[in-house]
Parts: sequence; structure tokens; C-alpha cells
Amino acid sequence: MLKQLFLTLRLTVTARLTNSLWLTLFAGVAIVQNYSHAGPLIDGFAAYNRGDYAVAFTHFNPLAARGDATAQFNLGVMMQLGQGTKPNPKEAVRLFKLAAAQGHAAAQSMLGQMHATGQGVAQDHIEAIRLYRLAVAQDYAPAQSNLGYVYANGQGVPANPVEAVRLYRLSAAQGHAAAQSNLGYMYANGLGVTQDMAEAVRWYQLAATQGYAPAQDNLGVMYSTGQGVGQNLIEAQKLHRAAAAQGYAPAQFNLGALIAKGKETIVDYAEAARLYQLAAAQNYAPAQSNLGALYANGQGVPQDHSEAMRLYQLAAAQGYAPAQYNLGVKYDNGRGVPQDHAEAARWYRLAAAQGYAPAQFNLGVKYDTGRGVVQNYADAAKWYRLAAAQSHGPSQTNLGALYATGLGVPQDFVRAYMWTSLGATAGDSKVSENRDRLTKQMTPAQLAEAQKLARDCQGRRFKGCD
Repeated sequence: MLKQLFLTLRLTVTARLTNSLWLTLFAGVAIVQNYSHAGPLIDGFAAYNRGDYAVAFTHFNPLAARGDATAQFNLGVMMQLGQGTKPNPKEAVRLFKLAAAQGHAAAQSMLGQMHATGQGVAQDHIEAIRLYRLAVAQDYAPAQSNLGYVYANGQGVPANPVEAVRLYRLSAAQGHAAAQSNLGYMYANGLGVTQDMAEAVRWYQLAATQGYAPAQDNLGVMYSTGQGVGQNLIEAQKLHRAAAAQGYAPAQFNLGALIAKGKETIVDYAEAARLYQLAAAQNYAPAQSNLGALYANGQGVPQDHSEAMRLYQLAAAQGYAPAQYNLGVKYDNGRGVPQDHAEAARWYRLAAAQGYAPAQFNLGVKYDTGRGVVQNYADAAKWYRLAAAQSHGPSQTNLGALYATGLGVPQDFVRAYMWTSLGATAGDSKVSENRDRLTKQMTPAQLAEAQKLARDCQGRRFKGCD
């Protein structure tokens, strides 16, 4: 029987589509002309736009004190960001409240954002929704986008992707980049709309042309995977690089992953490590995990198992399955930490529960061999089966072995041959001996049935085969 434990550290190179919430921080200058203090406001805007925040602050501050809603809003933004003054979220909230009470849509939307994120005020999704709706009633595009995000993610209301799409569409029609990007995400994932990759690409392109980093990154993913557009890894890198230059962590990760993979470019682990470090510093779990793998393997950085453990732990604490898996590997092989098969099984279980096939396989092996857990062939079959349904070749092979021996499942040479054959097709090159041994124990009719079951299973993409 073939029972192999995979202890290879896995670099997660699959690009990640990301959803995003746009935070509108400044009202348009066009609003200024409707106010009696237009001159000082314009001077404040001019100073802000040239980066002279201290001067902008001196223009907005007296106007805000006299009750000018636009000045109150803009001063609140500066308080929030620490521009021309120390960051003061509570004071920002106070100023947003004053402006919002005068019906200032941008202030209503931003105050909603502060409540949604708990900045300067206790987190309160219900109050955030109330404020977004006030701004939406004025057809304010950023509030439409943010309220759409609320419905997409079920924050304070039941999740309603159809309503999210409706709000994103209203905002996107006004050229709001975040809404265009999020609408693309909805089409890419079939949320609230029929899945349509070409339409997703169209919306990402509209937002990307405005320099919106999440859209550039997601469009890069589409080019990388060839979804909705012809595969073009050079264009993918260009888009990821543009978003990464804005400090966008998912783009830094995706660009690093492409460079580490080396398609259409020379493999450069040192550059991949640099990009992962930038994203990891923002607490981006996939980058922390991949950077940990580079340290574990000594690729682009000096080999350092302790640093690899530290990075895996940071990512695993965020529930990132590949990092949990890699921690399990570390405890299994005792590198950077004392060997502990029970602790390895614990980490594999956390990742396996999220559907991560390599962890499901390793947990299956644990139950198969009784290392770190009480031996239980039925549980081994359970975890192999879950991973096998994801086209994981070694799991298919080991599931076949259980059927061949009748351990944890009824002995069944037909299913044993089916799974062993599928394991070979999925890339497991060590199964020919097992398959040949099975063939000698089967009748021609059984062999024909097993071959048909294998073809049918492949046609169903390994779902519902057992």
C-alpha cells in the first residue's frame, strides 16, 4: 500500500481576487462655489493639493469654527489622517458630525465609515448604515459604494448581493472607481449577478484606468489566469506592479508570487522576498506565509527556520490555511521547533477544516499511521476523500489503497482501481505498481467497470465519485 506523507513547504502562488471598501476622504472642489466662504476654501484646497497641509489647516480651521460644513468636513479628514496636525480620530468624528448635521453628504458618508470601522467612536454598523443612507439619498456615489459593500458582506444587515450590485451600479455609473472595481468582483464571483468574467474585466478596466489599486490588482489576476481576457503574464505583472507601487499589499503579494513562479520572467526569489516583506509588514497573511516558506527553504533570503515559524504563526493566527499547514509541516519534521506529531495534527486539522487539500491529505496520513492521533482508518478515508475531490493525486492514491485492503472502508477492488488510476492521472507517479497488483486480482468486467468509473469521475471533476 502506498502511504506517503507530504512534508514539502508550499509556496502559495495562486493570485487572490480581493474585495475592497473605498474610503472617500475629500469632497470635490466644485462644492466650494456654493458657499459664502468660497475664497478661503479655494485657498485651503490649493494648499492641500500642493501638500502644504499646515497652510490648508489654517484656512479650514476658522471657517469650521464659524460653522462652514465643507470646512468642517475637510478639517475632519485632516484630523483623521494627521495632515497638518497630529492624528485625532475623535476630533475628526466631532467635525464630521457637525457637517453631517447640516446635510453634508460627504461628511455623512465619512461619519458612517468611522462608525463602521470603530475609528474615534464605538463600532456601530447600524449607525453606519443610517448615515450612508442619508448620503445615498443625495445620490452621493461613495456612500452608494460603501452601502453596497455593507450589503455584500452582511454588516449590520442580512447579506444581500443583489442589493449590493444595485448600489454598486448606481455609484459606478457616476465613475466611482471603487464601485466599478467591486462590481467587477461581483461579476467575477457570480454574486448577485450571473458570473461573467468578461464583464468583470470590463469593470476592472474602468477602475484601473483611474489608478485604483484594487482594480489594477484584480485585473492583473484576470490576465494572469486568462479569465475573461487572453492570458498575458507580462500585462499581469505590469498591473500588479502599478498597484504595488501604491503600497497595496495584495498586489505586492501577487507580484511576488509571479516573480517566484518565474513564468515570462526569470525566477528572482530575492525580489519576491522583498515584495512579500512589504506586504507582510501590513499584516497580509498570504505574504507572511510565503515569506516564511522562502526563509524555510533559504530562497532569496538566508535559511532561518525560526523566522519561518514566526511568519507562519502570524499568518496562521489570522486563519490562513496554507500557513496553518506549513506550521503542521514544521512540527512534523522538527525544524525550528521540537518535533511534535500531535501539534502537527492540530494545525493540519485547522487548515483541513477550511478545505485545504494538502492539509486534508496529511491529516488523513496521520489517522492512517496513528502518528499524533489515535489510528482510525475511517477518519483517514474521510480526509483522503475530501482532498481527492479536489484532484489531489496522493489522496486519490491512498484512498485507493484503503479500498484495496478494506481498511476504514469496505474492500472494493473496483473503487480501489478507480482511485489509484485517478491518482496516477493527477500526477502521482508512484502508483503503477499498486495498479498492476490490483489488475491481477480483478476480472475483465471489474476492470472495465473501474475504468469507466474513473472516466466518469474525471468528467465530474472528481465530485460525487465515491
